[in-house]
Amino acid sequence: MKAWCFMLVSIAAALLAPPAAAQPVGPGPHVQIELVTETAHPAPGGEVTLAFASVPDKGWHAYWENPGDAGFPASAKWTLPKGVTAGPIRFPVPQRLTIAGLMNYVYEGPFAQLVTLKLPADARGELPIAVELDYLVCTDAICVPEKRKLSTLLTVGDGAIPADRRARFDGWRKALPKPLGSSGTYQLEGGRVRLAIPYPASAPGGDFYFYPLAQNMLDHAAPQTVTRDGDRLVIDTAAKGAPTALEGVLAIGGQGFIVSAKPGAVPPIDTAFPWAAALAAFFGAVLGGLLLNVMPCVFPILSLKALSLAKANDGAGHPRSEALAYTAGVVLVCLALGGTLLALRAGGATLGWAFQLQDPRVILILLLLVTGIALNLAGLFELSAPGIVNRAASKGTGGAFATGALAAFVATPCTGPFMGAALGAALILPWLAALAVFAGLGLGIALPFLALGFIPALRRHLPKPGAWMENLRRILSIPMFLTALALAWVLGRQTGVDGMAMGLLVTLGLALVLWALGRRQARGLGSGLAWPMVLLIAIAGIWLAARQPAEVNAAASGYGEPFSETRLAQLRAEGRPVFAYFTADWCLTCKVNEKAVIETATVQSALQQARVAVLVGDWTDGNPELGRFIERHNRAGVPLYLWYKPGAAEPEVLPQLLAASIFTERTR
Repeated sequence: MKAWCFMLVSIAAALLAPPAAAQPVGPGPHVQIELVTETAHPAPGGEVTLAFASVPDKGWHAYWENPGDAGFPASAKWTLPKGVTAGPIRFPVPQRLTIAGLMNYVYEGPFAQLVTLKLPADARGELPIAVELDYLVCTDAICVPEKRKLSTLLTVGDGAIPADRRARFDGWRKALPKPLGSSGTYQLEGGRVRLAIPYPASAPGGDFYFYPLAQNMLDHAAPQTVTRDGDRLVIDTAAKGAPTALEGVLAIGGQGFIVSAKPGAVPPIDTAFPWAAALAAFFGAVLGGLLLNVMPCVFPILSLKALSLAKANDGAGHPRSEALAYTAGVVLVCLALGGTLLALRAGGATLGWAFQLQDPRVILILLLLVTGIALNLAGLFELSAPGIVNRAASKGTGGAFATGALAAFVATPCTGPFMGAALGAALILPWLAALAVFAGLGLGIALPFLALGFIPALRRHLPKPGAWMENLRRILSIPMFLTALALAWVLGRQTGVDGMAMGLLVTLGLALVLWALGRRQARGLGSGLAWPMVLLIAIAGIWLAARQPAEVNAAASGYGEPFSETRLAQLRAEGRPVFAYFTADWCLTCKVNEKAVIETATVQSALQQARVAVLVGDWTDGNPELGRFIERHNRAGVPLYLWYKPGAAEPEVLPQLLAASIFTERTR
């Protein structure tokens, strides 16, 4: 009732106010609308999409299909040639605007509503299209109903769409909500509603909000509490009435998903701090970090740093201070990486631990760093400044801190037992608990050196320094060279053969500079221009790595290659059977099918033995080209599974719930 009172008073104020009061409003229309056609020459029997490209004046807003607590949505009255029909108006995801305690679902910036026209098969010649659009436009203080008459002229043709018009409509389609692919469940209890929506735990987070499609479902102004509970979201808010069904749009960051829910049991979520899970993840991270010390990328650094404490047996050095400094370096780097990861995921990115290794520039930096460490351990040159190896770290707490930071950073390409589960749990724990888990990983990495620093009995078991340590250094260079080789392989996987060749060339340049540095040191000379040249090589390498195109090859993972219609046509021309599937990170049904069926050894073996080409269409970001292909197969969203038999004119559309037998039967 209060919504209609607000709207009527606002409209009356606009219509009845004296000229002096109405002057600040200015003449309408207050939303500039252009009727745009995707093609001016639609094919007979085909479809053409029209857009109401709208731009509200500054300070004004238009309304979504459910306006919220006030307002009304746009409606269209069409005048169409015989046989031409118009579909419903499709609205993009709106914004939230609260005015005087009333929640409004609005558009304050440019937006476009889309309508699809269907042409009859016998359509010929020119088709005049006219529409009368009624809508409400408001400021924070006043509302004005407006009416626009728009028209355009279509000429039946071949249906070709100009590239610039295609790009414009693709942008508008991307703003439309997409089908989520799974239905939800809701429960009414005590004047509140709990809505459970399937959403994979691995999918990115963001600003979650549920926009109900009807005005009598929820209390729009009531806050919504959103909890991630495994592979679902649970939204708790105040109900309005007793809806028999619940439909709406789930907004996640900049994307929207169409949700339909039925009545069912949705138990309350325990929002208490998950102490048990947090402690288990923390100790798992400590144990995983401890085991990480035996990995080839960490063990050489730790070994030489630990042996440098042997001098403390003779009263030299400050073992406890160095141990604490080393620990601080390790933990702070782990916290920095973990905090950055959590912040990026909160912003909607789909990332996991060691996310920085997805960037070829970081891989190249690690490749140069590890190669430098390996060459130093091999005796090619000596490092006199605090930094990479034990000679630097043995110079005090500053060197120990730097060595700890280096050990943590170099450790990121490696993984070990207990790490995966602990860090995976950290991504779904509250922020403080998650950061504690990352700190636990750093504590585990630093634990051996920490123990040596604080327990003299352990240090007494260390062998005394001597000439044998030089031989040990040479031996420890081997795992570092192997780590460098692995990093070069990763760089090749990311950027292709050209990228790997570039990385090896830059690494060779670094090795030559370090060799020249070693020769100068052997003659008792200073470093000269060696370190500026090292810096220049690193900068040049980073610049070159940034210019390398990404090597997108899903087949490398064993699950197929990226879908494109060109590639599909090539494979079909070769006479090969093709399995094309379309998925998204936010589609729970998709992820279940992939883990339980598509990625199993049984199905993979069957596909490989039958030489079935697998094409994967990732619709996570709403790619318009994939969206059009999906629509052509009478689907509104994912999952979509297509089986192309050699010689068949059309693909077989497989069920949305897969089983291994579906593939084994078709590959016999």
